[in-house]
Amino acid sequence: MNAVAEIRPKSVLLDMANRYGMEPPAFEATVRATCMKPDKNGKVPSREEFAAFLLVAKEYNLNPLLKEIYAFPAKGGGIVPIVSVDGWVNLINSQDALDGIEFAVEHDDKGALVSITCRIYRKDRSRPIEVTEYLVECVRQTEPWAMKHRMLRHKALIQCARYAFGFAGIYDEDEGEKIANMKDVTPPKPPAPPAPPSEDTAEVIEERRVEKVIDGEIINPHEDANGIYLDPTQFFETMEAEMAQATTAADVEEVWTARDPMAVFDGDDINQGIAKAIKNRRLKQIGG
Repeated sequence: MNAVAEIRPKSVLLDMANRYGMEPPAFEATVRATCMKPDKNGKVPSREEFAAFLLVAKEYNLNPLLKEIYAFPAKGGGIVPIVSVDGWVNLINSQDALDGIEFAVEHDDKGALVSITCRIYRKDRSRPIEVTEYLVECVRQTEPWAMKHRMLRHKALIQCARYAFGFAGIYDEDEGEKIANMKDVTPPKPPAPPAPPSEDTAEVIEERRVEKVIDGEIINPHEDANGIYLDPTQFFETMEAEMAQATTAADVEEVWTARDPMAVFDGDDINQGIAKAIKNRRLKQIGG
């Protein structure tokens, strides 16, 4: 009987190194040196993070040696895959369904750039996919943005490509830098609801009903459903963390409704104002 050889899957490192005709150690060293530099604290990406980066490059058939894809280290851990303009162009032109790209530029009455619209035509669609990007929402005070038309055209192309072909998990440099610099804002797990107090714990709960008093005035006399003092700082920290996860105006409203700060801080104009500021700031960040 002939022995059946066990077929073992190649590692993504070995696969990518073979693709570009390099030895795996040399390929890894080159990619790490050019595409995955250490963060500000000198921390280098782990083997797991490096493998995740290669998997994204392999999935989209992007060449890290040509800087079609590279990565930023994220503050909360992990990496953020960044695709250069050349990489996005490669991705778009590699799509069999692509049937052409058009751009429309809008200027104001003084000749200043206002917006650029990108239209991508697909062979399997009767209408083009269209996205408009506005200069006021995209411009940054960096050297590349001195060429406003070129940079805004890139923005419109990238966003339109996402809608047209469903590219996910990759970002342009502006987006990636913002995401990489965000703190880890994963909301903490809510604590388990406390059991109803018994007689022997009533005294302890009474001690926790803290009231801050300054010059005879009670400050932040807010209590939760169990009559225990509610710390506004902790409330807003949790609310901000949850708002940071909201990506649409509907998500923001969902967090706002669930937290219901106007009821929690009923009669407290200061804390109600803080809550509104948190909500409005997030809406502004997501363009809502």
